[in-house]
Amino acid sequence: MATTYRINEIFYSVQGEGVHTGIPAVFVRFSGCNLRCPFCDTNHSTASEMTRDEIVAAVNRHKGTLVILTGGEPGLWVDAELVEALKETGRRICIETNGTCHLPENIDFVTLSPKDAFCEKATPVLEKCEELKVVFTGDNDPSRYDSIDAAYRVLQPCDTGDIKENRKITEAAFDYCLAHPQWRLGLQMHKVLNVR
Repeated sequence: MATTYRINEIFYSVQGEGVHTGIPAVFVRFSGCNLRCPFCDTNHSTASEMTRDEIVAAVNRHKGTLVILTGGEPGLWVDAELVEALKETGRRICIETNGTCHLPENIDFVTLSPKDAFCEKATPVLEKCEELKVVFTGDNDPSRYDSIDAAYRVLQPCDTGDIKENRKITEAAFDYCLAHPQWRLGLQMHKVLNVR
């Protein structure tokens, strides 16, 4: 059991992607990841060691109905005790994970975003989640995750940093969702709005 947790930042915003898009949330961003995805937009060079009580106190300084554990890969750090302490703030606890780590069972909502199409040794160990969110480049086949039990399947166009390439990928994701209606198109609204 961790006595301290490596935290990159804790901030308040609205969820910018997935099925909770637009809902105010407190983001607890953990530092460090076991993968090196080519499109990662998180700076892992800074981190603070925080105790469970310090994290809860920082979360309590903000409003919002959700706490979103994100990273990096929060599964490297999160334990049932931290989740329970955060639940005592009266919020739902969500996690965004690459699925390579087993998670505490008391998390309310798991968003699994597998990265094995982009990284070695990234095969997910999770077989069930609330939301399956696949970063789509137009070359990776989302059907590889058909065996994962998910209430929601979200296809998110990869942000390459190139406007023309992004447009092409988004059009391909749009067409894929039309052909496979069990998937919904997910855009990164925080990037559209230029907010955190």
